[in-house]
Amino acid sequence: MSGKPKLHYTKGRGKMESIRWLLAAAGVEFEEEFIETKEDLEKLRNDGVLMFQQVPMVEMDGMKMVQTRAILSYIAGKYNLYGKDLKERAWIDMYVEGTTDLMGMINVLPFQPADAKEKNMALIIERATTRYFPVYEKALKDHGQDYLVGNKLSWADIHLLEAILTAEECKPDILSGFPVLQAFKGRTSNIPTIKKFLQPGSQRKPQTDEKFAADVRKIFNF
Repeated sequence: MSGKPKLHYTKGRGKMESIRWLLAAAGVEFEEEFIETKEDLEKLRNDGVLMFQQVPMVEMDGMKMVQTRAILSYIAGKYNLYGKDLKERAWIDMYVEGTTDLMGMINVLPFQPADAKEKNMALIIERATTRYFPVYEKALKDHGQDYLVGNKLSWADIHLLEAILTAEECKPDILSGFPVLQAFKGRTSNIPTIKKFLQPGSQRKPQTDEKFAADVRKIFNF
């Protein structure tokens, strides 16, 4: 056992991608064991290591952790990315829940029927630019600091950057009306651990294409 966290998931983004982001930003090396077939998933289930029969699952610190939010909270707390007190944690949680809502809309897009994609893409862009990004733009502008909470890099900033880059895959100029977020993106993308994760050849996963979406449907039987 190397002592590195081991991530059990498919070779795609899905619910594991934010976990990869958070570990990478914290400078934590991790291993991945990919679920590539229905049989791989069944083996994990039969081995009794999935508390609710679901992935993502992360082996870390002697635990086999499930439930995305629980895993992310643990990593954020362990690596000092979760604020200095309960109030800061509450703000981080609120900001993360907002980006999670936006990312959830984007992540399901490749699995939707073709006739629904155009309509849902328009909805994603509308929500990003009128409901979600204005909140972060205002927060950063109002306190004039580099980061969302406590003027220190936190889980909220890492998740926001992931959401920005993912939304830009939907519409490359989606930040055109958000100069403060543009500056935030530039700053945070250049944090050494994050910059490394954004380089080709890292463990960051590509956009989900139709072929991979079909593979995922087979594995999870939906």
